Amino acid sequence: MTFGNWLSQIFVVTRFSLQSVPERKGAAAATVFGIAGVVAVLVGVLSIGYGFRQAMTAAGQEDCALVMRTGSDNEMTSNLTMEEGKVVADSAHLVRNENGPIASIELYAIINLPKRSTGTDANIPLRGVNAQAYAVRKNLKIVAGRKFEPGRNEIVVGRGAANEFAGLELGNKIPVAGQQWTVVGIFTSNGGIAESEMWADAPLVQQTYHRGSTFQTVYCKVKSASDYQAFSDELMSDPRIKVTVKRESEYYADQSRVLFSIITGLGTVVAVLMAIGAVFGALNTMYSAVAARTREIATLRALGFGTTPVIISVLIESLVLALVGGLIGGAVAYVMFDGYQAATMNFQSFSQVAFAFAVTPQLLVQGAIFAAVIGFFGGLFPAIRAARMQIAPALREM
Repeated sequence: MTFGNWLSQIFVVTRFSLQSVPERKGAAAATVFGIAGVVAVLVGVLSIGYGFRQAMTAAGQEDCALVMRTGSDNEMTSNLTMEEGKVVADSAHLVRNENGPIASIELYAIINLPKRSTGTDANIPLRGVNAQAYAVRKNLKIVAGRKFEPGRNEIVVGRGAANEFAGLELGNKIPVAGQQWTVVGIFTSNGGIAESEMWADAPLVQQTYHRGSTFQTVYCKVKSASDYQAFSDELMSDPRIKVTVKRESEYYADQSRVLFSIITGLGTVVAVLMAIGAVFGALNTMYSAVAARTREIATLRALGFGTTPVIISVLIESLVLALVGGLIGGAVAYVMFDGYQAATMNFQSFSQVAFAFAVTPQLLVQGAIFAAVIGFFGGLFPAIRAARMQIAPALREM
């Protein structure tokens, strides 16, 4: 048999197979929607992890560095002095503007506010920053109100935090360490983690929380991404300070890794368990298809059609049904979950992170592949059965 004849046989047998699907529309629909449900759950659950990771990494810049105390893996455990901050800011590798080196000496505190959805208190970060914080984070934009004034009990709030927590409307007052602070601005940061925070004047936050002259982190803008390593080597070898230096992008990627792994792991386990049921549904459908086409398959075999085209035709039918289900499931997940606003705990800082579910093209491709795998295993054994069918007994059923 030539290769052309072989392809022709596959085409003919597959065409007959697909044309017979409407005759088995009930079983076929059950398979399609079963697989659609599996894919929708898989993509929906994984979109939580992807959305969280996007929120954590959206603010990450290759030319921005975080300087913390040696041994600290997050801002909460870091502690630096103003003298150390000045050493960092004096580096020749930093960008400078009219206000001096673009280095923001910052504090990180946690306060409790009620969530809009439940009314229960949850942790929200209060970050003390200086004027250069806006220059470090080039994507940050005040979209309502104004910046806080240094020395006054004023805060600006990320849009994600304003949506998630009660009382953060423009002009409202909230309690901070026994004092009333006024919300004077709302800002965005391209959906990044900064939108889950509140910002205030760093010296005032130091005074309010009795931090003396200490702080936790220096956010720095280096001259270019290629200057980062030289900047890091300079600081980490300076005997006057004991610090660790990380790229902002790498720092937030590390911060998101634990929760992302938990969500994707659990989501995959749930989807696999559901997929097992979907495979059995596909097996039932394809066995029924083979049984309904017994005479047709036997006739084709008697006319000289090989076993391989029969196997491939059954597998193609199963894959087509599975991919249709995958497309439906992906579409449902996109409509229902993409952009859905939520908040969860960042286990590194023990504060809430507001984020939006993200049904990415990568996730949709994963869902389609998952559906194809279900379809392959759902059609494999029925295909083998069809290929092993004895011609004479099958023809006697005519």
